[in-house]
Amino acid sequence: MENRTFDIDYQENSFLMDGKPFRYVSGSFHYFRALPETWQRHLRTMRAAGLNAVDTYVEWSFHNPKDGNYTFEGNADLERFIQLAQQEDLYVILRPGPYICAERDNGGLPYWLFQKYPNIKLRTSDEDYKREVSVWYAKMMSKMQRFMYGNGGPIIMVQVENEYGVFHACDKDYLTWLRDETEMYVQGKALLFTTDIPDERIECGKIEGVFATTDFGIDGIHKIDEFWNTLRKVQPKGPLVNSEFYPGWLVHWQEPNQRRDDNEVANALKKILEYGASVNIYMFFGGTNFGFTAGANDIGVEDYLTGNTTYDSYVADITSYDYDAPMDEAGDPTIKYLKLRNVIKDYLTLPELTIPQKTPKMMVEPIVLQPVGKLLNENTLKYLSVRSVQSKNPQSFENLDQFSGLILYEAILPKIKIDPTLLRVESLRDRAFAFVDGHFVGTLSRENKIFSLPLHSQFGKKLQLLVENQGRINFHIANDTKGIFGRVTVTQLGGREEEVLEWNSHSLPLEIAQIDKFLFNHRNDRTEIHPRGLIMEGPVLFLGQFVLETVKGDTYIDFSEWGKGVVFVNGFNLGRYWPIVGPQLTQFIPKELMKVGINEVVLVEYQRNPIDFRMKFTPIPKLDGK
Repeated sequence: MENRTFDIDYQENSFLMDGKPFRYVSGSFHYFRALPETWQRHLRTMRAAGLNAVDTYVEWSFHNPKDGNYTFEGNADLERFIQLAQQEDLYVILRPGPYICAERDNGGLPYWLFQKYPNIKLRTSDEDYKREVSVWYAKMMSKMQRFMYGNGGPIIMVQVENEYGVFHACDKDYLTWLRDETEMYVQGKALLFTTDIPDERIECGKIEGVFATTDFGIDGIHKIDEFWNTLRKVQPKGPLVNSEFYPGWLVHWQEPNQRRDDNEVANALKKILEYGASVNIYMFFGGTNFGFTAGANDIGVEDYLTGNTTYDSYVADITSYDYDAPMDEAGDPTIKYLKLRNVIKDYLTLPELTIPQKTPKMMVEPIVLQPVGKLLNENTLKYLSVRSVQSKNPQSFENLDQFSGLILYEAILPKIKIDPTLLRVESLRDRAFAFVDGHFVGTLSRENKIFSLPLHSQFGKKLQLLVENQGRINFHIANDTKGIFGRVTVTQLGGREEEVLEWNSHSLPLEIAQIDKFLFNHRNDRTEIHPRGLIMEGPVLFLGQFVLETVKGDTYIDFSEWGKGVVFVNGFNLGRYWPIVGPQLTQFIPKELMKVGINEVVLVEYQRNPIDFRMKFTPIPKLDGK
């Protein structure tokens, strides 16, 4: 094999590939956000834009969903993704974390770490954490070695950690350990690098002997000289790199979609390239947070007197990761794509590839769903609940070894001596539908800081709190465990708070295996629900079918008239929907998930249904609210 090298000429501020100056314009595409049947098409679309590299995170939790359980097949076939990138003439920038942020649940760190080690300190020198990272890297990074550039593969750079400077720990011993753990597999055959936000905290993320880069979008392009100067304080020489140039932005439920002007994005990219910098466009193709993989953020509020920031505003990420990227959620090129390609051609030679046409989109006729079961009914619970635990206090998702979905907490209320009383949950993560004797009495919400509601004594005795995990925080915080924490109380005479004790905690992960067991026995059942479409006795399972003579293309479910819940198509969890607040109203169905003949749709609807039970489809996404 020829002697292939990728390193840095610090005097000339340049990358060197096989001894020759090199720069890259890459784009982020996370393989876990698209079906593997679409990977090659998306990679070719990226190459046609003039990109010469693809940047991807590696998500630990995606490959290692349960302790000791690993998957590297299908959607998780990372090796095939890298091979396809090489086939499409793209170098690869690998970002294995182990923390990745990426608007993914828990920043890509497995939830089961909290269950196995209740006191674990993630992203630090904690011995339990380091041991688990070592086990994970032995599984994953050993598969990556043959793909390093020096070994004949396309991987030119490997990231160590991710934006560590903004993490409160600032544990330099951990960073040094992780550098060495990573290099044990890279062995000089690719370049190690870090990425950090360009402010004073970049010093915390800098690792001795590791190339440093920064990240910023168009909102900060007027500060570009300041950003480069900040990078130069920790790394006086070497090529300038923006590892995350944002052409759009992430989006939370209950807020407007985050659009960025196409011309401003193109002008900002040109500005970066004028400095001779290399750049990664994050995201170039965003895709979809299928299933329960979307994360959340905790928005900080700065005290203008002290400068201190308080983090107490939880906001959950939407299912779509369209990101207003140059390629839309379906992978089609947009006007922004064309404008960025027009900039890139002035700095890199465009390949002899035509710009791909948009893939066909399909209109499906509306269907009528049937309500087949109520989640709170004992007959439904026996199929959907995978375990139940009796204890003095409520059990967390992690204590029940549960990734996501719902937990049903049940307890008997103490005798209430005032009317009304106030039910209060001290710490809720994230959202609870409250029922007394099976009847809906209100909703508690971490997002909206609603942790109490009035109860009348005549409502009944059995309290049920159905708690939804809306996604673990993926940025800044590293211990966002889920469920009910602290005390649950009711107010008594004199304002005294009496604690509700002795709970049954029922684990309801809402996985298709449990849902299929229920449907096998009850798919022909019909359950009565509120005539006005209000879900008043707990979430309802809806079942429907649509028949296709041919699968002509992708489509979208239009949830505009529904409430909040989870949707499955042909057994595949498309993710959460919540059109009541938006901005996302449609759910993307790739054509690869559909088939000729009968296609089955299952909803777990929490709040509201159209009175005619109709589900509509559209060939056009709706991501900007009503």
